[in-house]
Amino acid sequence: MPVNTELSNKIWLRYAYARDNGHTKFVEKADKCDRFFVGDQWDPVDRARLEAIRRPVLTINKIISTIGNVLGEQIYNRAETTFRPRAKASAETADILSKVFKQISDNNQLDWKRSDMFADGIIRSRGFLDVRIEYGDNAQGEVSIDNLNSKNVIIDPDGEEYDPDTWGDVFTSKWVTPDDIEVLYSKADADLLRTRGGGSFEYGYDSVQSRRERFGEQTHSYFAGDEPGTARTVRLLERQYRKLDRQKHFLSPTTGDMRPVPDSFDQDRINYFVRVYGFRVVPKLVRRIRWTVVADNVVLHDDWSPYKHLTVVPYFPYFRYGTTVGLVENLMGSQELLNKVSSQELHVVNTTANSGYKVKAGALVNMTVPELEQKGAQTGLVIEVNGDPDKDVQKIQPNTVPSGLDRISYKAEEHIKTISGVSDSMQGFDREDVAAKAIQAKRQAGNTNLVKPMDSLTRSDYILARNVIDLVQEFYTEHRVLTITKDEATGETETFEVNAPNPDSQDADDAVLNDLTLGEYGVVVSSVPRRETLEDSQFEQAVSLREMGVALPDSVLIDSSRLVGKKDIIKQMEAASQSPEAQQQKQLQAAGVQAEVAKTQAEAGQKVADTALKHAKAQETTVKAQVLANTPITDPNSQQGNPELEQAQAAHEADMAERELAHKQRMDMLEHSRKQRESDDKLQLQAQDMAQKRIDERVKAARDAATAAAKPPAATQVANRSRLPTSKAPS
Repeated sequence: MPVNTELSNKIWLRYAYARDNGHTKFVEKADKCDRFFVGDQWDPVDRARLEAIRRPVLTINKIISTIGNVLGEQIYNRAETTFRPRAKASAETADILSKVFKQISDNNQLDWKRSDMFADGIIRSRGFLDVRIEYGDNAQGEVSIDNLNSKNVIIDPDGEEYDPDTWGDVFTSKWVTPDDIEVLYSKADADLLRTRGGGSFEYGYDSVQSRRERFGEQTHSYFAGDEPGTARTVRLLERQYRKLDRQKHFLSPTTGDMRPVPDSFDQDRINYFVRVYGFRVVPKLVRRIRWTVVADNVVLHDDWSPYKHLTVVPYFPYFRYGTTVGLVENLMGSQELLNKVSSQELHVVNTTANSGYKVKAGALVNMTVPELEQKGAQTGLVIEVNGDPDKDVQKIQPNTVPSGLDRISYKAEEHIKTISGVSDSMQGFDREDVAAKAIQAKRQAGNTNLVKPMDSLTRSDYILARNVIDLVQEFYTEHRVLTITKDEATGETETFEVNAPNPDSQDADDAVLNDLTLGEYGVVVSSVPRRETLEDSQFEQAVSLREMGVALPDSVLIDSSRLVGKKDIIKQMEAASQSPEAQQQKQLQAAGVQAEVAKTQAEAGQKVADTALKHAKAQETTVKAQVLANTPITDPNSQQGNPELEQAQAAHEADMAERELAHKQRMDMLEHSRKQRESDDKLQLQAQDMAQKRIDERVKAARDAATAAAKPPAATQVANRSRLPTSKAPS
């Protein structure tokens, strides 16, 4: 595009307004937070003054370990994004969309880029991802997700909400080479910008360039050794902003749904959709996204955005109506206090070790006063004095270390733990005498302090998934074959098709399989532990259940472990459990269990019979006592002529005889059952011995076969024997 000073000036003025109303202040804060995170925590002027007077300048970087713990919590909890059907959508298509999102995540290494965005937010208070369609690897277009440097993203200064859909505009600044301009836009624009040096730009040098992140330390990327077109001296300003426009829409008379007509549709294509699907074309006033890219006063691109949303996806750990807060900025004061107090403690100790001397003029013999000043702190120093050494040379008594100085450094460390919410328990630094349950409770309480930053990350994941699904439904309209990794542990993959023609369909609604362009879907973002952490937790729970007596199969324990090749181990176990020997062993074990049950039942029956016999004898004794108690005693032989007593005694004796007979029969049955059980046990032992012999024979046969395979062939053996010396000549 030609030089357009009017439009480029308009973009520049809006950029300068957004930069000077909040962004410059954020960049200064982000710079300081970055320096504190990497350990550059002293002001250069203060450091130079202390070093000039030989005072210690210590840096005890507690921020990096504290923030590292927070970053580790995020890494061990990944996001799982799925979609659920809403209007005119099926559960099968929602499941396919979830797989498409997984394929896009794997293709863009989203887990790592998401961690980088989280780190930017925790350290600087702002992190960003950029989502758009790229055509570099696929002519059909693929969703591309990239990290953006938060210092180069200038947010609408009038915005006050988290979601970018409510922002009026957003700028992204990027430094490129003229060769990049030629590849991305046109050769004419690149040649126009290639002739301009670092200081000949109309708008010149600004705050974004002075704070560029790179591997080198120079503040300007252009120097005499650069080849033409390779120096990143061209700064692109990319503005996405909302603008009113009267746009044509397709209207469905039956459902009332409206969709904008793509700008690439000509009138013939619009008439085709009206004729075939019965749509109506109606104008509608909407706020569309305008996309303008300028380099100095050269307009490289100016057109309507093909996307429904701004390409920027933000992450703010703490957000309050346009104010973003991270974790590092609130730890800087405590970190400075710790550094200064620790340096002062070391200085006090150093001055205590060498406090100086009081010397009478002319008293030193073997050295001068300057030599004593230099060597006075050395071990084994000998001072020769011309006079009384106790009076002429005296060591100055140093001041004692101020009480409470060490407490200040302790309080500084405690302030860092309290403000960040990362306690000793979360870092694994608890004392040895603290109970494990107490440590676990402290860790859970510490994780509560990180709930808000994690919740904000889930919110950003939702915005990202919403933008991605809109891009998929808008640009993934042709037939594609995609592959995802179904199981990371085994490397198992799954291949599926989207927007595939259905030749067997007789209905227009089923003409396309897995049609991603139809329907509306809701986004579900859930946080799941990382696979390694989840497997460790599952394995510990499975072992605990097994120890508690829950009959978990061995395959469950192996599957929840982290053994290499555990899927193959489970398959081998299943194959071994189906072998004839294993089946026979199971039958023998079942028979043994049945024999044990029969033995237990027989023993229980014997105990019941003994109890009944004892009860009968006790009853006999009771009856006799009652009869004797009711019979008057007039004569010692009076019982012999009593007919009632004789009748009762006879009945009781008959009952006892009947009970003894029943007891004998039961004991005979128990004895027979015992002999039968012993016979069954003997048969089972014989069967086991026979099975073991067959197994031993198979093993021996396999070993013999292996030995035979290792021996040389018979012809070789004969040839070898023919060369051996013999005592007799062959017949």
